[in-house]
Amino acid sequence: MGAVDEREDSGLGFEMLDPAPVGVAVTRGPEHRLVYTNARYRSLFSGPGGAAEMEDVFADFMRRYYRPQFDQVYRTGEPIVATAEPELPMVRRPGSEQRYFTSSLSRIVFGPGDHGVLVVVLEVTDQVAADREMALLAEQRRRVLRRYESLMRISAQVFWVTDRDGKLSERSPSWERLTGQTWEEYRGDGWLRTLHPDDRPDTVRSWSEAVAAPSGVWEHVYRLRMPSGGYRHFQIRAVPVREDGEVVEWVGSSTDIEEQWNEQRRKRLRDRAAAATVRLRSLQEMLAALAEVIVREIADGCGVYLVTDLTDQRHGGAPFVVERMATAARPGLVRLPPYSEERLGGGNAFVTAVRRRRPLLRAFPAGAPPPDVVPRGTLPWLVANDANSVLILPVVVDGTVPAVVAVVMCGDRPPVSPDDISLLLSMFDHAHDALSRAIRFQRAQQVALALQYSLLAEPPHADGLHIVARYRASPSAAEVGGDWYDSFVLPDGVPVVAIGDVAGHDLSAAVSMSQIRNMLRALAMDRCEPPGEILSRLNLAMDSLVGEVMATCVYARVEPSGDAYRLHYAVAGHPPPLLVTRDGEGRFLEGGLSPLLGFPHGEPRPSQVEPLPPGSTLLLYTDGLVERSGEHLDRGLERLRSAAACVAEQPPDKFCDHLLSALPTTGLDDIAVIAVRTPHPDVPQ
Repeated sequence: MGAVDEREDSGLGFEMLDPAPVGVAVTRGPEHRLVYTNARYRSLFSGPGGAAEMEDVFADFMRRYYRPQFDQVYRTGEPIVATAEPELPMVRRPGSEQRYFTSSLSRIVFGPGDHGVLVVVLEVTDQVAADREMALLAEQRRRVLRRYESLMRISAQVFWVTDRDGKLSERSPSWERLTGQTWEEYRGDGWLRTLHPDDRPDTVRSWSEAVAAPSGVWEHVYRLRMPSGGYRHFQIRAVPVREDGEVVEWVGSSTDIEEQWNEQRRKRLRDRAAAATVRLRSLQEMLAALAEVIVREIADGCGVYLVTDLTDQRHGGAPFVVERMATAARPGLVRLPPYSEERLGGGNAFVTAVRRRRPLLRAFPAGAPPPDVVPRGTLPWLVANDANSVLILPVVVDGTVPAVVAVVMCGDRPPVSPDDISLLLSMFDHAHDALSRAIRFQRAQQVALALQYSLLAEPPHADGLHIVARYRASPSAAEVGGDWYDSFVLPDGVPVVAIGDVAGHDLSAAVSMSQIRNMLRALAMDRCEPPGEILSRLNLAMDSLVGEVMATCVYARVEPSGDAYRLHYAVAGHPPPLLVTRDGEGRFLEGGLSPLLGFPHGEPRPSQVEPLPPGSTLLLYTDGLVERSGEHLDRGLERLRSAAACVAEQPPDKFCDHLLSALPTTGLDDIAVIAVRTPHPDVPQ
């Protein structure tokens, strides 16, 4: 049978199919005689060297494998398509690889009652190979992912996936179990709401930078809020997943490292505490350095208060005296002035904590502290910074409580945790030896300070006037000094204020100071004379009763003058009084001058009268507030005037505390100050 001879009989020109890029064959009649093949078909199924025996090959191929399909198409006219079927062995070239074809069978009509089958064949071996390779790669990827997921389950508590922009894009059952958040709550950026407020800004910044410029593994540490309300530290690791060089998603894990973190922080605190105390000698400096460490690691704010316990338990006696000597605050909060002095009653939480010698934690609504939780001067700071809790930590050294540390948390930050309280106690235990060395000096100073306070009187409550006094002992001297102040009301009803300084810084100076102070009181109460005459008589008495002692003094009467007041004063070798008006204008009163006491002086000592404007402040002070070694006194006086002008409208107690905090001092001398504020019609009394 000729392969193409019957084309003439059919009237069909099959030569038009010769250049087709697919294999084409045509059979005719119910026996399916092959009447046409194109070049592509012959190349696919030819024998070696291109010799074709298509009749035999095709007949055997069709009969054994595709005769039913040919018969069906011939009979019904319905086409049949076979996709990616393998090449049959009898048509495969010897030694060749397995090939795959897509074929279609359809009926072709030659004439009335005369038809056959059109065969179209397309080799798809390359596509099948590619599909198999892709399937193999997909299976390998699934296997790798299963292994990775299994590894993550044993190495991390939480496993999560985000989109290319860093937004959580898939549910994470482990995250839900850990945090209690639902999918709707943590999807996208919702997971950030579970972070500790302090860690949130830094985490957002770091994660945004990683997403914007992905390079390798992103690592970070933050605190997560647990369903119970507490926080735990987690180590975060995430890697970008790339396709064709582009990031398509991020895969990350979160691992609980709370125990490791606490151990590292414990060591870090101990190391910093050791560094803070080994190079410092005074207790005040050590506790100030420790306050900075506490704020850096744990708290929003911290204040250190030195304690002078004046209480006589047998009789109820005098209250505690606490001096705020150092403060620290995290960035964004205003730091309290480091100095403040207050007397505390027995109901204050500070007193309770010192008596029990145990930490006392007080929590309260943010910005609404109870009045007895801290010294009165600290309350405005707690209110202004939305403080929500205060930990009062007595510092116990060798059986005594020389200081109290107040640890403050603000805003929505949780109060100090039991673990952090234990950590703080451990830190102070670790610093015990250094603190013990400093406390030996502090004990002597505590005794001296208690003696000094016993010699200094509380200012009187004078109608219309507000009188405040402060005494700050030298942190470097363990003995009492000769600085003193006094204020009392004379028999004629006029309040007086006085301040003085006896040369020396020892017990002898303290005794002389007490004698001079008592003599001045006696002379002033005996005769209501001008201040200059009182100082003249005091100088004569000192020559007879005190011996060779030199001292300075300012003595002043605050006299009513119509609806206002005037100052009648005298100065014996002492720094000049400072008068500051309510609008901040300050000047030194340089009248009424005479030599210091104890110096032979036969001339009458002058007095001076100065009007006191409404709302003005008169300040008497000792030289420790203004003197610095190697510096002219005028510079110290100008610093004082400028600092006082800045706080002219502050209440007198804050006015004094600010000056003791703001002015640089040598720390080698005691400082005494006494301030008198005159009434102002616009300020309630």
